Amino acid sequence: MKKTILIVFVATFIFIGFKSNAQAPYNFESETLKIKQVSDHVFVHISYVKTNDFGNVACNGMVYFNDDEAIVFDTPTNDDTSKELIDWIEKKKKKKIIGIVVTHFHNDCLGGLKEFHNNNIESYANNATIELTKQDSKKVLPKNGFENKTEIKVGKASVFAKFFGEGHTVDNIVGYIPDEKALFGGCLIKSLKANKGNLEDANTADWSKTVENIKKEIPDLKIVIPGHGRSGGIELLDYTIQLFD
Repeated sequence: MKKTILIVFVATFIFIGFKSNAQAPYNFESETLKIKQVSDHVFVHISYVKTNDFGNVACNGMVYFNDDEAIVFDTPTNDDTSKELIDWIEKKKKKKIIGIVVTHFHNDCLGGLKEFHNNNIESYANNATIELTKQDSKKVLPKNGFENKTEIKVGKASVFAKFFGEGHTVDNIVGYIPDEKALFGGCLIKSLKANKGNLEDANTADWSKTVENIKKEIPDLKIVIPGHGRSGGIELLDYTIQLFD
């Protein structure tokens, strides 16, 4: 009898543990921001933007920690949510944000940039992104431009941002962390089963070729974070190539 009770107790404990994990997949969660860990040092931040065509859309960005420093790829969609993210990184995780990289000129990448500047955080973008951002006086300009590729030191690691070609926009870049074999593809990369999405500024003729360029240069990717939807591995590149082929 005691053995039966013990088995039931252990089974119940395991079930509750699994249920708890299923209900709490995020490291941080509020009404406007979610943060999810995808490797030891890489996190996805998720915020939301209301659109006429697609409703309330979840938008991904990336956070990377190395030693006591952090870098962010793409801001949350507004300044209030950027403040939440900055507070989580600097106050909760005790990391100094050394930069924010904007991957293209749309609001889901730089809608919360002003708050980063208010916190004296350097911002980086491809020169083409800065020029396109200038066309809308309501947008905040990234401060530091580069021509198609740059390397940024985060702690002891190097992080790269690079333009591989046109796709979702003419200026879209990706972020790559060699130590993690992690790619932040932004809106250039689609999650599995996603549709083509917003094509207003797209070059659909070159999209597949651009993603093929990424796969050829970085064939050993383990983590791929798309601009919207669930993260995965290199299969997201294959799916995107097929979608626009």
